[in-house]
Amino acid sequence: MAAVLCLLLAGSALLVASSPVRHSTNGTIPLVLWHGMGDNCCNPLSMGAIKKMIEEEIPGIYVLSLKIGKNVIEDTENGFFSDVNEQVSMVCSLLAQDPKLKGGYNAMGFSQGAQFLRAVAQRCPCPSMKTLISVGGQHQGVYGLPRCPGEQSHLCDFIRKLLNSGAYTNYLQQHLVQAQYWHDPLNDSLYKNYSHFLADINQERTINETYKKNLQLLDKFVMVKFQNDTVVDPVESEWFGFLKTGQAKETETLQDSILYKEDRLGLAAMDKAGKLDFLATDGDHLQFTREWFKENLLHYLK
Repeated sequence: MAAVLCLLLAGSALLVASSPVRHSTNGTIPLVLWHGMGDNCCNPLSMGAIKKMIEEEIPGIYVLSLKIGKNVIEDTENGFFSDVNEQVSMVCSLLAQDPKLKGGYNAMGFSQGAQFLRAVAQRCPCPSMKTLISVGGQHQGVYGLPRCPGEQSHLCDFIRKLLNSGAYTNYLQQHLVQAQYWHDPLNDSLYKNYSHFLADINQERTINETYKKNLQLLDKFVMVKFQNDTVVDPVESEWFGFLKTGQAKETETLQDSILYKEDRLGLAAMDKAGKLDFLATDGDHLQFTREWFKENLLHYLK
């Protein structure tokens, strides 16, 4: 079934491909990047620099830094105001039509881009994602927006007001990105019933066996937590933990959660198989050096 789905998704790409498809010039595995809130695909001080660094460290690698929109302005705006499910569908189509990814690829998501790429892994197994690296991703969502990265602090103030006024209204769930991974532990039923994106990919309502099967196809799922993060609240979400339901002070680890104990997403099985890696680094949100990246993450990409 997966092979048939691959052919259907990649049909348009196959029509235009006139030469054999290879990973890249020297057999390396292609890499797909998805940026975080307030950033864009090609910012020379962030994603552009990361793309360049990886290309320097792994000569010949094909790196696709996703641009959600026609230009970098739209890409940045879509990190705040857009339908995440539509973004994921668009990316699935884009990846399926890229002949350079036909043999599979690794993926690295930064901040919210990490949970979006996990949705890609769960919903779109073709082409196949090999390793998913989550750099400061919020896999159980957030219950706070203490500080916004970049130059969009005025947008953060506006978004806080929207979230506080009704994160689970249909309008905000379709148009405000941060509302779509807002996880309110004080209103668990509201979250489970009306969260369009996060509750779905985290199997909160029903168990989608396809999601579970597809995620377990990963060779590795790597999660990086920033110990002094002032952007993600709670920071435990970066390791798939969260606040205990019914209050907003005590946290629990992934391993203590119902999601893990009932293995609703296959994470317990992946953990037992050695497919989950939990990394931590001192520093604030997405703050790391080239040396740290080379020592801790580069080997996953080779």
